[in-house]
Amino acid sequence: MSKLYFVILILFLIGGCSESEIKNSSNQDLPRIAIAGLAIESSTFSPAVTEEEAFHAKEKEDVFSFYPFLSQDSLDRKRANWVPTLRAHALPGGIVTAEAYESLVNKTLKMLKDSLPYDGLFFDIHGAMSVEGLDDPEGDFIIKVREVVGEKTIISTSMDLHGNVSKRLAQNSDLITCYRMAPHEDAIESKKRAVDNLLERIESGKGKPLYKAWIPVPILLPGEKTSTRIEPGKSLYAKVGPIADQEGIIDAAIWIGYAWADEPRNHAVVMVTGDDKEKVIAGAESLAKSFWDVRSEFEFVAPTATLKESLDLALQSKTHPFIISDMGDNPTAGGAGDVTWTLNEILKRSEFKSSKGPSLIYASIPGPEFVEKAIELGVGAKIDALAGAAVDFRFSPPIKLVGTIEAIEHGDINAETEVVVKVGSVHVIVTKKRKPYHKESDFTNLGLNPRESDIVVVKIGYLVPELYDMRAGWIMAQTPGGVDQDLERLNHKRIIRPMFPLDKDMGDPDLSAQLIPSSEMK
Repeated sequence: MSKLYFVILILFLIGGCSESEIKNSSNQDLPRIAIAGLAIESSTFSPAVTEEEAFHAKEKEDVFSFYPFLSQDSLDRKRANWVPTLRAHALPGGIVTAEAYESLVNKTLKMLKDSLPYDGLFFDIHGAMSVEGLDDPEGDFIIKVREVVGEKTIISTSMDLHGNVSKRLAQNSDLITCYRMAPHEDAIESKKRAVDNLLERIESGKGKPLYKAWIPVPILLPGEKTSTRIEPGKSLYAKVGPIADQEGIIDAAIWIGYAWADEPRNHAVVMVTGDDKEKVIAGAESLAKSFWDVRSEFEFVAPTATLKESLDLALQSKTHPFIISDMGDNPTAGGAGDVTWTLNEILKRSEFKSSKGPSLIYASIPGPEFVEKAIELGVGAKIDALAGAAVDFRFSPPIKLVGTIEAIEHGDINAETEVVVKVGSVHVIVTKKRKPYHKESDFTNLGLNPRESDIVVVKIGYLVPELYDMRAGWIMAQTPGGVDQDLERLNHKRIIRPMFPLDKDMGDPDLSAQLIPSSEMK
């Protein structure tokens, strides 16, 4: 029972009020906080487009299921009257259609209007959404939200560290933070921090921070080179917490930025917020300088090689499973997910022609027509059909898979239907819709045992925790696709230059902190 509620209880009991009246009065005294957010990481170098259905939008009470720290009995849930509106988070993919963006934004705005007013708003975004015909969608979105909720409402923004922070996003966000780990094992922790910061500023009466320092850092690197598992990312991000924890500072953050979109906002950023001007500026400039000083030290989180070299190493390995990352078409970074080039090269290899050859699991390739035919034929039947390259056929055409259907599973939220077909000694997972495979259960639910397979090939970059813990060997294959790790091959045209490492000999930039005006100053 809160102290406030206890005081009210005594006063109201003296006055002869019922406990239900007391609870209603207590609830009325709590701040009103809305929840809203659109999130996707979308590559502008992929031919794929993202439609509204890919966002799996949830509304009202369903939104709470994504935030365990706001469960019915949680302390944070009881600290405010929460008004969840719309939360729409999609798998990374191609550019979002203008129609999808406008529809989701308008639904959010209407729901926000219907429940005004608000003391605060938890703005849950990724930060790397690209939309047809629109630069800086998150900046555009937050301005539209601000027009509805008003200037007094405190907005606390939570982001992925691979997001982008434009000046207008920085201005219209009063509190802002991002993950401090890659892979993102602290995602929920970071969102809770954004909520706790918001609650504390409202409850204390301190309101919006007095200062917000923003520093654009001209570095554009892929996540596979900036993992916090290894140096220099590990030590760089270890500096964020101590700065954020200082008296007079609310939070601090480093955004790596998103490398596979071509907009002026695509670059690294440092932000620090707080009430102590000197500490806010010093903290931001210290983090920005630390980032710039180690720019040349970033390397891939694992060894890299051509696909041929990767397969050769895997076949020679004495321990299993040997995991190969098919990086160029990684759907967790924005790849279309249906590039057939890697699978085609695997099936050409003589080692995998016989059913008794080295066991290999390939996850995965979308093929809705293949899946439909497999359903008609059933488990155990022979199948001869095409899959893949319906979206991204720049590197290889649809691939003919001739083999035996070993499993058909329905109901996955992303894939919808999954089919396992054995071709030689290769188990190929074909899906109705693209799906990243990063949990052991993704495989075991299909009757596959990745731990006993000689080789596992996944369309992913750095390995997420479950795969990382499972690996006996690991290499990242430099393969083609919409999230090609060789950034120079992508030919960015609209990012701000000079930009490291595309301009390796550039001089030192001005990393002085820019104080961003309050959201109430237009």
